[in-house]
Amino acid sequence: MPSLDRQENVFVLDLGDGENRFHPDWIDAVGAALDEVEKAEGPRALVTAATGKFYSNGLDLEWLLAHADQYHDYVVSVHGLFARMLSLPLVTVAALQGHTFAAGAMFSLAHDFRVMRADRGYWCLPEADIDIPFTPGMAALIQSRLAPQAAHEAMVTARRYGGADAAAAGIIDRAVSEEAVSSTAVELAQAQVNKAGDTLGTIKARMYAPVLATLRDTAAPLG
Repeated sequence: MPSLDRQENVFVLDLGDGENRFHPDWIDAVGAALDEVEKAEGPRALVTAATGKFYSNGLDLEWLLAHADQYHDYVVSVHGLFARMLSLPLVTVAALQGHTFAAGAMFSLAHDFRVMRADRGYWCLPEADIDIPFTPGMAALIQSRLAPQAAHEAMVTARRYGGADAAAAGIIDRAVSEEAVSSTAVELAQAQVNKAGDTLGTIKARMYAPVLATLRDTAAPLG
């Protein structure tokens, strides 16, 4: 399960050491960690990271198949997590040490910055290959954070981007060696700790107002 640590003014949220799929308990644990980060006072920033082969493999489809009657509420909770990360009143950096797929890739896009391992691991939106359409909220999030051509290619072709290709497409901000992923993310975050506060929260809320409204639509999250 996710766990929260702190390195001086930078909170580091470890998402786990498995596939880090969006099980309801996992979503709740991430939300509780964000509560703690948001309630903290003074300069601060957030890095999310993981341990092992995956950063996140996205939705917990196995759980979802076993709880099909809860599909609506589940999607609402996933959208809520995206919206919260996108609008946090502090700078956020995703440290992508492993595969980052589907909703995991979308979650990374909800961060302000992304650092990815250059030599191994893929960033991918596989929905076109697995016959699961993007919800309106998911589409809005992706298109708000990527350049039009990059969003089109990623969404339509389900391309698997390695670190260098992801950097070239503007999907990530830095492609670095395996051992430098975490430290680079923390350095990026540390440089922005003084931005935390209501002003940054207002900037994000206004910058992404249409996206946030779509993600927070609990009446028709599936369109």
